[in-house]
Amino acid sequence: MIPPKPSARAGTVGLLAYARAFRADILSAQPARLYRAWMAEFRTPFFRSYMMNDPALIDLVLLQRPDDFPKSDRVREGLAPLLGRSVFVTNGAEWKRQRRIIDPAFAGGRLRDAFPGMLDAAAAMVARQEDGEHEVERLASYAAADVIFRTLFSVPIEDRLAAQVFAEFRAYQRSQPLLNLAALVPLPRWLPRPHRRGTLAAARSIRAAIAALVERRGAQIAAGTAPDDLATKIMTFADPETGHRFSPGEMVDQVAIFFLAGHETSASALAWALYLLATHPDAQDRVAAEAARDWDGMAIGDLSRLPFTRDVFRETLRLYPPVPMMVRQTTRPESFRDRAAPKGAQVVLSPWHLHRHERLWDDPDGFDPDRWGRAATAESARRAYMPFSAGPRVCTGAGFAMAEGVVLLARMIAAFRVAPVGPPPVPVAHLTVRARDGIRLRFARR
Repeated sequence: MIPPKPSARAGTVGLLAYARAFRADILSAQPARLYRAWMAEFRTPFFRSYMMNDPALIDLVLLQRPDDFPKSDRVREGLAPLLGRSVFVTNGAEWKRQRRIIDPAFAGGRLRDAFPGMLDAAAAMVARQEDGEHEVERLASYAAADVIFRTLFSVPIEDRLAAQVFAEFRAYQRSQPLLNLAALVPLPRWLPRPHRRGTLAAARSIRAAIAALVERRGAQIAAGTAPDDLATKIMTFADPETGHRFSPGEMVDQVAIFFLAGHETSASALAWALYLLATHPDAQDRVAAEAARDWDGMAIGDLSRLPFTRDVFRETLRLYPPVPMMVRQTTRPESFRDRAAPKGAQVVLSPWHLHRHERLWDDPDGFDPDRWGRAATAESARRAYMPFSAGPRVCTGAGFAMAEGVVLLARMIAAFRVAPVGPPPVPVAHLTVRARDGIRLRFARR
């Protein structure tokens, strides 16, 4: 379901009206014709932005010349209180150094080591789930957070510090828009940044709890008692080029983005996947049949025996990409489809529009997991599917997220039949794509 289309046409919306709509809901603030356009230019007195759906332009920005299109500083304006200088917001040499330390922890062999933590979190999710009507975004958030804490710090979400991070983050993600006013109006560095009430306090509280987790792990490493999990690997791995290791403060920044990327995005995808299966009973039955197996001792390679569940999760990421828009900026004058773009222009890449583009996908708004077995979809996916971005800045945890999503979805549907309750949920963009009033489903144990 595509969000409600605005009645105004691009180019006739006043800046103040657009800013209000943008802040309320970045998705429905965009003109409906962007689902067919190859590119759109938006001009204000303060800056220019270019939304790109043309696969050739996306390749230019993400694959061919990524260093010429760094992450926009304006994205960091809204997220800096929580993420500091994490790998999500940095550019250039600093970002490359961070990736050299982080990437080895998520390599294939390391993912195998983390897989038992995913299985334990999935089993705990099923055990605590009860029959009846439930709001599944909270359910999904709790399960995804449990995965992160078990694989990153080897503690369940019931751990005191883990529970504190989760509780604070739940409030934070509802109060913080994907992009704030600074994404529309460039502000002097000395001017205090506009944040919604409570956002800064929540960010400080989250970071304090993360700092306590990092401090506790640092003491375990010093004592030789630390478990060999993702946190230990990242905290003890040295940059192979410089020998640098993350300081405790740098580690807090990185854990904040691991939690954001590994919990918030996974929770969004899981909640929408459950909703899609609730509204498509035949697909739900196929997942349940595929997932009816002995999960004890399962290895990550066994996920290949769940191909339909994997395709359901892929299709969910197409229809409801957790991160609906990515923003880069130009470092020099450019020409996009014969339009001149100045230095400092904002380049918006929108998986939300790209994944539903009418010229790139058959039945773009339809839920069709079987499309992933067709040749036409393979071509569309190559050109127009990027739930984890692409190129050098592709999400380092993409493989982790896919494995987690398949495991959690399969375990839940194997145990429960789900059915929709009430009107269809309306997607909006907070930190990720969520439902305006939540997603309510009825659970019945099989």
